[in-house]
Amino acid sequence: MRGRPPDVRCRTRQEKSRPLVDALRGVLDAALRHLSPKSEMAKAIAYGTKRWPALSRFLSDGRLEIDNNIAERALRGIAVGRRNWLFAGSRAGGERAAAIYTVIQTCKANGIDPQAYITDVIAKVADDWPASRWDELMPWNWMPPADQPTAQAA
Repeated sequence: MRGRPPDVRCRTRQEKSRPLVDALRGVLDAALRHLSPKSEMAKAIAYGTKRWPALSRFLSDGRLEIDNNIAERALRGIAVGRRNWLFAGSRAGGERAAAIYTVIQTCKANGIDPQAYITDVIAKVADDWPASRWDELMPWNWMPPADQPTAQAA
């Protein structure tokens, strides 16, 4: 259903996923009645059932994804290289690294070449870009110079 309109996704989830989710809830509730409340299994089931509204929200809102695979893929590069980033030098260095990774991912999400964006924005800020116009430099508002392609065109 990924990529389909929200109303179609919602309708299909109601038809196909709702019965499965309801059955799962019944099994979990029955298991809780038979397990000792102090057992690890009961604690795990209780953890999930306490969050049931969030878990099942995808059933009634077709805009929501059923999983977080898109976000996981976006963060994969960071997770793969995290050992290299343990040596940022200081807490401030780690915070700067986090900020630049955020800028890079925001550029990618907006179809912008991160290197072109950062190069252009640094040059504009260095040339006394007025603070009243900083919103124009946000990745979702930024327009590359004519000689710089976007990530989609590259």
